[in-house]
Amino acid sequence: MAAITNTNYTFPNQKDVYHGKVRDVYFFDDGILVMIATDRISAFDVILPKGIPSKGQILNQIASKFLDATADICPNWKIATPDPMVTVGRYCKGFPVEMIVRGYLCGSAWRSYQKGNRNLCGNILPDGMRENEKFPKPLITPTTKAEQGEHDADISKEEILAQGLVSPEDYAILEDYAMKLFQRGTEIAEKKGLILVDTKYEFGKSDGKIYLIDEIHTPDSSRYFYADRYRENFDNGLPQKQLSKEFVREWLMANGFQGLEGQKVPEMTDEVVGNITNRYIELYEHITGEKFVPADDSNPEQRIFRNISEWISNR
Repeated sequence: MAAITNTNYTFPNQKDVYHGKVRDVYFFDDGILVMIATDRISAFDVILPKGIPSKGQILNQIASKFLDATADICPNWKIATPDPMVTVGRYCKGFPVEMIVRGYLCGSAWRSYQKGNRNLCGNILPDGMRENEKFPKPLITPTTKAEQGEHDADISKEEILAQGLVSPEDYAILEDYAMKLFQRGTEIAEKKGLILVDTKYEFGKSDGKIYLIDEIHTPDSSRYFYADRYRENFDNGLPQKQLSKEFVREWLMANGFQGLEGQKVPEMTDEVVGNITNRYIELYEHITGEKFVPADDSNPEQRIFRNISEWISNR
């Protein structure tokens, strides 16, 4: 299967296009946007040199399912999914912060804890915690929404409000939505034998109303553990098998790359790329309970253009 790493379309009434780290977003003059989930992959805020076949489809389809499954909690930007790699939605002006919800001490939070930091975005953690330990209750640990090429930065609720990044009234809504979405995601994961460990949510505003935007509960925005192995592995100090993009970061770190100046991305062999695709498929099938069926890839660029064009002409 070929990886779709770039698109460059022109549609009727299109007014702009934005190429992000992993998504290409086409803007239209009536407040509609078309988001194409490409097969690009990023880690440590760096776009890696090779795409991952099927990754865009997997992320788009998982996000679409979870947007539908949480629409009763808060409104979201999705309008339609005319192609396996495409979501059409409402344009919203995004808040300059991301709402990270953590149920367990792991990933970047654990690495910070290991260095002696006990203040996690305004949440004070006790001494003596262990990697992958469950918090008494989920924590919200926001980050700034970085510009392209920059790194997200941890920030506390107090700093967000003091800097005027979000109003107190809006922030209260973001917190409420984030915790309810995490609870719903946890419940869905439990039914599939998984633990939703942590995740990020992005929100925006349109006509004064707050919407959930971007992806939700995908392996790029979330981390999952296998529920049946968690306790035994934790009690014995063993690593948890993760269904998330963390394994990509771990592979990069093991090969001397953390996105720091002067570091070089290690070679992505066909075997490495294939293994990453297989891990994405594994998460898709576990979290959805459905077998993954790759989209027709005989001419994926043409398929995507045709499906988007047909949706535009028929709406």
